[in-house]
Amino acid sequence: MRPSKRAPDAMRKVTLERAVARYAEGSCLVTFGETKVLCTASLEERGPPWLRGSGKGWVTAEYSMLPRATHERTRREVNSGKPSGRTQEIQRLIGRSLRAVTNLPAIGEKQISIDCDVLQADGGTRTAAITGAWVALHDCFSWMRQRSIISVDPLRDHVAAVSCGIYKGAPVLDLEYVEDSAADTDANFVMTGKGGIVEVQGTAEAEPFSEEQFLELLKLARGGIAELIELQKQTIA
Repeated sequence: MRPSKRAPDAMRKVTLERAVARYAEGSCLVTFGETKVLCTASLEERGPPWLRGSGKGWVTAEYSMLPRATHERTRREVNSGKPSGRTQEIQRLIGRSLRAVTNLPAIGEKQISIDCDVLQADGGTRTAAITGAWVALHDCFSWMRQRSIISVDPLRDHVAAVSCGIYKGAPVLDLEYVEDSAADTDANFVMTGKGGIVEVQGTAEAEPFSEEQFLELLKLARGGIAELIELQKQTIA
C-alpha cells in the first residue's frame, strides 16, 4: 500500500491555474498534490548572441526553490554565487523539453525566458515545472499573436512530464517525497502529446532494475502523461 493509499497507476490531484502573475506574458501555478510550482514566461526582445542573424528564436528556463519550500529552510543559491548542479540540470531539462515542441524560427530573433519557482516541494518538482511551463509558454505565444508580434503559433505539440519509480518492489506512478526518498528506482519521463519521448532519466538507488521493470515504468508514465496532456487541453480551451 502506498502512503497516500493511491493505486500504483494513480496520479496525485493535479491542477493548472493560468494567469496568476500580473506582469508576465504567460503564467501558470501548477500543483501535483502538495508540490506547488509557479511558472512564468517572459518575452525578451533579443535572443542569445549566438543566434543573431539566424532568424531563429530561443526558449530557455531557470528553476529555483524558495528557502522554505522544504521541511527545513535551505539557503538561497544566489548567496552561494552560482546555482547548484541539481538546479542547472533541472533548468536545462525544462528548456530542452519546451524547445522540443517549439518551432523556433516562428518566434523570430526573440527569446522566451521561463522561470519555474518551487513554492512547496513534495516530490516531482521538475515534472510539475515542465507540465506547468508548457501552459505558461502557450499563453505567452497567445499574447504575442494578439499583438501581431508573431503570425503563427510556434507550438507544435504539448509536452508534459511525470515521475515513476519502484517503491517496495512495485512500480508506481507520480512519487511523492516519502516514496521518492525510499524508492529502489527513480525515473522521470518527458513526452509529447503525440507520444514521442523527449527525455528519460532513470536511476537505480539500490538493486539495478530490469528491462521488464523499465517497460512497466514506461507504461505507467504514458498513462500519467496522457492525463496531464488532457488537463493541459482543458486548461487552455
